[in-house]
Amino acid sequence: MKIDNVRPEDLKWRCDRCGCDLVVGPVAVAYMGNRFTTDLPYCPECKTVLISEAVATGKMAEVERILEDK
Repeated sequence: MKIDNVRPEDLKWRCDRCGCDLVVGPVAVAYMGNRFTTDLPYCPECKTVLISEAVATGKMAEVERILEDK
């Protein structure tokens, strides 16, 4: 499991909908017709995913630029 996208403080979150502790695991992400899988914190009950600000403005923004340049 590659957890570069997860910080220790991300695992202190609980799902507001279910009350479950978040776990880290593979999550399918789709953008501009492309699908890829990455490890992110998510709720094991309802599958809600936590995308931290650091991931959204860092790695995901980088992937977005790459895909838009295609």
